[in-house]
Amino acid sequence: MITKQDAKNMVEYYTALIAELTKAKLQLVQGGVKSYTIGDRSLTRFDLDNLGKEIEDALLKKAEYEAILNGRRPRKAFGVIVNG
Repeated sequence: MITKQDAKNMVEYYTALIAELTKAKLQLVQGGVKSYTIGDRSLTRFDLDNLGKEIEDALLKKAEYEAILNGRRPRKAFGVIVNG
């Protein structure tokens, strides 16, 4: 079981990660740069789709840890497939 301190640390981590990924995406979308570097990772406009997915994933993980901090159970993810 994760402790509240660990959950708090993870919320802070994902908050910083979301900010950095969002900054990278904005820089690439606005066209001010041809590439953007986060740590040892270099991103280009070709990475925009993956960047959007990473931001969504980070937001979900942050919400899970916030739920733990607030004494709630993390939400379980599920998908709905519609044929037709």
